[in-house]
Amino acid sequence: MGTIAFFAPAAAGHVNPTLGLAAELVSRGHRVTYATTREYASRVAETGAEVVPFTSSWEALEGRPPPQMHGKEFVRATRMLLDETKAVLDQLRDGERPDLVVHDGPMAWWGRVLAHRWDVPSVETWPNLVGNEHWSLHLKYTTFNPFSPGFLLLLARLAAFLRKEGLGGDVQGFMQGSRAAQRLVMLPRAFQYAGETFGPGYRFVGPGLTARSFQGDWQPPDDLPVVLVSLGTGYNDRPDFYRTILKSAVDRPWRVVLASGQADPAALGPVPPNVEVHRQVPQLAVLRHARVFVTHAGMGGTMEGLHFGVPLVAVPQMAEQRANADRIAELGLGRALPPDEVTAETLWQAIDDVASDDRVRDRLAWMRGEIDAAGGVQAAADEVEKVLTS
Repeated sequence: MGTIAFFAPAAAGHVNPTLGLAAELVSRGHRVTYATTREYASRVAETGAEVVPFTSSWEALEGRPPPQMHGKEFVRATRMLLDETKAVLDQLRDGERPDLVVHDGPMAWWGRVLAHRWDVPSVETWPNLVGNEHWSLHLKYTTFNPFSPGFLLLLARLAAFLRKEGLGGDVQGFMQGSRAAQRLVMLPRAFQYAGETFGPGYRFVGPGLTARSFQGDWQPPDDLPVVLVSLGTGYNDRPDFYRTILKSAVDRPWRVVLASGQADPAALGPVPPNVEVHRQVPQLAVLRHARVFVTHAGMGGTMEGLHFGVPLVAVPQMAEQRANADRIAELGLGRALPPDEVTAETLWQAIDDVASDDRVRDRLAWMRGEIDAAGGVQAAADEVEKVLTS
């Protein structure tokens, strides 16, 4: 048995997909430490892992909208990530040396630095679509000028940082996680664009969900079919969208459970008797009863909906989510609606359509089979143990 150190950014879409793996490794007798912020400490502790606290520099940005991943916003997002990496390393670099590091691939860059510093192998978790020479999110869904002064300056800063940490100056290799012993992709290969082109360095294990008792339970108060509406945790300040749902839900034969996120429920107007509004909901508990899931198409929520076989109506809010939404539609797992074109009529038509479409049900059953075949947390833990004992 070994000591395995987990690292992830302070973001639900990056922490939640790792919780099942952490719990599985604890159950196998490994000592698991998990560096996280106060906000996520309770859900990490539920896995049996030892919480290693750190303070995120992003907490000072409370109230500011997160950057979009294109144009100047992409440069801002990457600059924020480099600053966060330096801030977290200042707090964690003198920690206990583990036998292996497991860290979020897209954002927990400090995991790569610490694995190098401690001279231990690393396994990366990728909770989103991955890219290679055959498919890349940036080629189709994001736009930025790679020769802009701001981007070139950022590359120089990142290269200087890597050299200071003894990692050389290979910025592209660092960002892609080329030093990792294995990449665990937390979705089935069938959902990945060009999935067949990814070699053995990528293990598609699918989602690994936990009970998430820290979120509480939910039971339907009546026999109406349930539609869950949630735009996730990052890009959810859409009060007009929520008001559209509240106004149009009156007298419809649905029980609507709406997570309003940053939008104050009290400011959304009258709530019909067949609707309940909360800032956050116990999503897995609601999905167990849901007939339709109106989602921002973040990969975490998408995989959760597919795990429970719930038809999806995707209303993406940023570039990565647009890619997921297009894949949902392409694979016949639901519908995708451009957020700026959503009306009460188009939204409810999509909800009614996916709820009654037998082909969607068949495709959901197929995808659930792909998720099961991917192996989940057991397969992910097996891969971690292979690296640990190699």
